[in-house]
Amino acid sequence: MRYLVGLLVLPLFPFLVQLPNAGAALDPSLQRETDAAIRRAVKWLISRQSPAGYWSNPDYPALTALPLWAIIRSGLPAERTVAAAVDYIRSCARPDGGIYRKPRQKRRGGGLKNYNTALCMIALFESGQKDVLPLVLKARRFLSRSQHLDDDIYYGGMGYDARTDRAYADLSNSYIAYEAMRLTESAEDMRRGGPRATLNWEAARRFLARVQNLPEFNDLPWAGGSHEELGGFVYRPDKSQAGVYADTNGVIRFRTYGSMTYAGLLSLIYAEVDRNDPRVRSAFDWARRHWTLDENPGMGADGLFYFYNVLAKCLAVLGRSSIPLQDGTSIDWRTELARRLVSLQKIEADGGLGYWVNEKSGRWWESDPVLVTAYSLLALEMASGTPAR
Repeated sequence: MRYLVGLLVLPLFPFLVQLPNAGAALDPSLQRETDAAIRRAVKWLISRQSPAGYWSNPDYPALTALPLWAIIRSGLPAERTVAAAVDYIRSCARPDGGIYRKPRQKRRGGGLKNYNTALCMIALFESGQKDVLPLVLKARRFLSRSQHLDDDIYYGGMGYDARTDRAYADLSNSYIAYEAMRLTESAEDMRRGGPRATLNWEAARRFLARVQNLPEFNDLPWAGGSHEELGGFVYRPDKSQAGVYADTNGVIRFRTYGSMTYAGLLSLIYAEVDRNDPRVRSAFDWARRHWTLDENPGMGADGLFYFYNVLAKCLAVLGRSSIPLQDGTSIDWRTELARRLVSLQKIEADGGLGYWVNEKSGRWWESDPVLVTAYSLLALEMASGTPAR
């Protein structure tokens, strides 16, 4: 028995169950296409696994955890692949509870300790193997101790590694850590001795306020400005990857963008902010106003498949299928995203296996087809419902 099946976090947030269209299905024809795309991608990932059990780059076990998570969620048979990947991730576990490696090439952010640990502990937990539970519990303790609680603008957030020269907390690391702590939360029921490992969720809400453009909650000077930016999220309290603009009074404001807004909205849910709270409502309204799957809104092709991934997880957990648009119409995001990802899958002529890659931008490692295929596979699984049939 697995400790937790997929992303079934709704019992933590009972108010979400009441939302309409929480589990709308794809039409049969699209479901068949989607299931076929999932099967092609799982087989492709299996074919790309190294003999040592990892994918892509052994220095970053998160690059193994993501495809492992996607394969497990597919429900397709891959016992040897899963076992080899779990063994590799286990080999990356450190005495401090983190799951990471010291990279051979020096880089800012070091070994990305928090990012790797968060994704690895999800994948291990999803594997359902009871012998990995001690590693999951140690990883939860590691993440709980890694939350930034100094009295500064990063308070409540998570970063790559506090001991590097990279600014400590950002929303991307934070959302993944918040997600990992929620998705593995039931593991604490099996902890023997010592207090339960958790985050300071009030501090997390404080951090989220400082990366959302809502002046009534955000006390930083960049908050406010154009209505089109309100409700959206940025990367850090002191930086937006989408750039800045000067408002009519000459005040410098940060531009908000798609992937961080969905990451922020998902984080608010994990931080147990009520769906009727203005922070949640305004973030969803931003997503509604900027709806598109043609790009990562505000960033173009940069981080496009990361965007698809976090959008699918966010809207699935939120329980929304129907998205009301500004012109009075509505769309079913599950249908639209499934069609989009099926159309973007690359199918190999020799063998018919399928994968995804960002052909327009390699930023944030999206030139790596393993990473992008894992992002896409998880998004398709969220959109269509798994296991594949």
